[in-house]
Amino acid sequence: MKQLLITGLIALSTTVGVAQNGHVNIQEDNRIKDLLSIYKSSNESHDYYKIQVGFGSYAKAQRIKENVEIDFPDLFSKIDFDSPTYRVRVGRFKTKLEAERKFIEVRAKYPDAMLLKPKKST
Repeated sequence: MKQLLITGLIALSTTVGVAQNGHVNIQEDNRIKDLLSIYKSSNESHDYYKIQVGFGSYAKAQRIKENVEIDFPDLFSKIDFDSPTYRVRVGRFKTKLEAERKFIEVRAKYPDAMLLKPKKST
C-alpha cells in the first residue's frame, strides 16, 4: 500500500513538474496603432460640455469625486487644478441638450453644480 502511494505521488509530481508552458504571440496590424492615436488626439482636441460639482482643497476635491463616482458611476469624472483651487468636473457631453438633461439630475444631488460650456477654438 505504501509503495502504491509513493508511486502515485512520484507520477503526479512528474506530470505536474513537466507540464507544458504556453506561449502566445499576437501580431497586430500597425494601422491599429495609427487609428488609436488619431482617435485619442481627436478626443483631446474636442471640447465638451461639463458639469462642475464642487471645488476646494485637493482633499475636499478627492472626497467630492469619490461621492460623485458612487452617485453617478456612468459619468466620467476628473479633478482639474484651476488656481487656486481644485475643481471636480463630470461628464463629456457633445451637445447642449444632452448636458442640460444630465445637469438637472446632477443638480438635484449637488445643488452648487454648474454647467460649463466648451471653450471656443481659436
